[in-house]
Amino acid sequence: MIITFVRFPGTETASVEDAAVIFAESAGRYLDVPGLMGKAYLRAADGSVGALYWWTDRGSAAAKFNPEWIEGVTRKYGAAPVVDYFDAPIVVDGITRTIRTEPPAVVGGQADD
Repeated sequence: MIITFVRFPGTETASVEDAAVIFAESAGRYLDVPGLMGKAYLRAADGSVGALYWWTDRGSAAAKFNPEWIEGVTRKYGAAPVVDYFDAPIVVDGITRTIRTEPPAVVGGQADD
């Protein structure tokens, strides 16, 4: 499994509520992304924004973070993203109360446990 941390240095949103409005514009597009098990939109205390993604594999993450995606989010946030990849050999899933060492089967955007 892979976790990616995407951040947009130098961005600034006035409030969490303002950030939520911006994030809501794209959230639905992530429901059926192949290999994506979860995404959390983030806003730091300094107003900068980013996201944390949970993937089945690095190839799925790399396919999403293609040049078109980078161009689009750079326009949207006014700053180019920094994408960091992390191997996640163990994930504690508090929703399903599962300790994962392998990704669940993902079908149509839904985890199939």
